[in-house]
Amino acid sequence: MKHIFSYKDKHYVYDTGSGALHECDEKTACYLQGRPFTVTKRELDGIRADLNSLREEGLLDAPETQARPIKSHEIKALCLHVSHDCNLRCRYCFADEGAYHSVREVMSLDTAKAAIDFLLRESGERKVLEVDFFGGEPLMNFDVVRETVYYAKAEGEKLGKKFLFTTTTNGLLLDEERIKFLNEEMENVVLSLDGRPEVHDAVRKTVNGKGSFDIVIQKIKEFVKVRGDKHYYVRGTFTAKNLDFAEDVLFLADNGFDSISLEPVVTDIPDLAIKEEHLPAIGAEYERLCDEYVRREAEGRGFLFFHFNIDLEGGPCLAKRVSACGAGNEYFSVVPGGDIYPCHQFAGDPAFRMGSVFTGIERGDIREKFAESCLFTRKKCENCFAKFICSGGCSANNYHFMGDIEEPYPITCDMMKKRIECAMHVLAERKAREDRENQEKFTENSTKQGISA
Repeated sequence: MKHIFSYKDKHYVYDTGSGALHECDEKTACYLQGRPFTVTKRELDGIRADLNSLREEGLLDAPETQARPIKSHEIKALCLHVSHDCNLRCRYCFADEGAYHSVREVMSLDTAKAAIDFLLRESGERKVLEVDFFGGEPLMNFDVVRETVYYAKAEGEKLGKKFLFTTTTNGLLLDEERIKFLNEEMENVVLSLDGRPEVHDAVRKTVNGKGSFDIVIQKIKEFVKVRGDKHYYVRGTFTAKNLDFAEDVLFLADNGFDSISLEPVVTDIPDLAIKEEHLPAIGAEYERLCDEYVRREAEGRGFLFFHFNIDLEGGPCLAKRVSACGAGNEYFSVVPGGDIYPCHQFAGDPAFRMGSVFTGIERGDIREKFAESCLFTRKKCENCFAKFICSGGCSANNYHFMGDIEEPYPITCDMMKKRIECAMHVLAERKAREDRENQEKFTENSTKQGISA
C-alpha cells in the first residue's frame, strides 16, 4: 500500500510494505494519486522510470508483512495501583479523580508483595520484568512503593530476573527523599504538567479547588535537574479548552524539559471532550508545532516530542507491531485490593475483573479475547497507512467509545494519522539537513586537500 500526502509544499510517498518514505515532486504525487496534471512525455517517462527503480529495490509497492503476532502467556509487566486516592481533583481524570468510581484506598505492602510474587510466578522464561507504580497519586503511598521495589529486586535476583520500574506522579509530593529514590530506582518517571499556568490550573486543581501549577512546577524542574540523562517524560493533556496546545508544548520546552508528551483528552465531559468539529483545528495545530519543532532542531535547540518520535528504519519488528498492545494477556493492572484487570483504563469495571494476585487468573476467556486481538483482527485498520505504526489503537479507548476493543475510535484515528504525517515530515527534514551537512563537510575537506596538494 502507498500513502501519498503533502505537507505544505513538500510531497511524500510512504510505502507500508517496506516502511520506506520518499520525498517526491508534485507531478509524481499527482501521477501516483491519479490526479490530472500537466507533463511532457519526457517528464512522464522519467517519473515512471524512477518509480520502477524504487520497485526493483523493494522500496515501493512492497508486499506487506505476513508476520504472525507475537503472543505469549508469560506475563511481562504489571501496573500496580498503589493508591486509589489523589491530592488533585483534575476535571478530566478517567479514574474519577483517583477513586476509580469506588472508595478511596491504598494498596497494602502485603498485597504489593503478592503482586510481585504473582508476576514472578507467571513470567515464565522472561528475564526482564516491568512494574509501573500508578494511581491516583502513587507517592501518597510512598512507603509501599519503596518497599515493593526492594522486595521485587531481592526476589527477582533469586530467580535471575531483573525489574524495570516506572512511576507516574503529579509532582505535588516530590521532596528530596522522593526525588533521590525515584532517580535511583526508576527506569522512567512520568511527570504530569499540562503546560501554561492558566491551562494547567483550569483543570488540575488541588483538593481545596486551587490551581496546582505554582506548587508543582519548581518541584518538577528540580527533579528533572537531578535526573540528568535518565529517562523521563513531562506529560500533559490538552482538551477542547486549549486547542492551541502547541503553545503548551513549547512552553514546556522553553522551561527546560526536553522529553515531552501532550495527549488529547479522553473524556465525555462536554466542554472538555475532543469532538469531530475540532479535528481541523487540531490538525493545523500539529502542523504549527511540527514547523517549530523542525526549526528548533535545525538551530540546535531540539527536544523530544513523543508523537513526532517514530522510527521507520530501526523500530520494533513488524511481528511486535502487528501484535498490538499486550494488555489483558502479557500486561495487567492490579488495584489496591489485589484484583486484576486488563489495564489501568479497565480497572474497577466488574465485567473486566480477571482474578486476583492471591488466586491467579480466573477469567481465561477475557485473557483469550485480548490474546487473540491484534492488528489483523481490527478490520477497519486493513486499508489504513498508519496500521504498522499505531498497531490498531488503544483497546480501552476503542471499548469505551465504540463498545468493542476491535473497533477503532475514529477521532483518535484522525489525530494519530495527522501526527504520523508530521513525524514523517520531521524525519525527511532531518535527513535532508544531515545530507546537506555531510555534503558541506565533504566539500570543505576536499577544498582543504586541494590546497594541501
